[in-house]
Amino acid sequence: MQLDPSAFLADPELFQVLEKRATAVECDVEHVLFRQGDPPVGLYVLAKGGATVTMTSEDGDSLLSVEAAPGSVLGLPAVIGNQPYSLTAKAHHGSWVGFISRTDFYALMQAEPALMVKILQVLANEVRSARIAITQL
Repeated sequence: MQLDPSAFLADPELFQVLEKRATAVECDVEHVLFRQGDPPVGLYVLAKGGATVTMTSEDGDSLLSVEAAPGSVLGLPAVIGNQPYSLTAKAHHGSWVGFISRTDFYALMQAEPALMVKILQVLANEVRSARIAITQL
């Protein structure tokens, strides 16, 4: 199954706010940001470079693979729903990625509730892209 890479893209205003609050994640080599099934510790913003986002079946078969582009927010559904990550994300060598803990993200949403609409847009993009990909199976 192939998702549209734009599924993870955030509105530039939202991305800028998240990027300012993010802690840099060193990506001198390919770096696993999170793994499918892990508890949600936070979300990641991809400012430069790329990341491969994958999903596997319980048997280890590849179900989905997509290249996330700069401007993407990764891990959002898990953080919002407080459920394990449903995907694995690996940042490519030389990428600039920022991390925002779940606690800091919740605090930001309480401090700036107007951003929630933009957050919902990213979630809606992911859902829409997944549904389109399912219909193309």
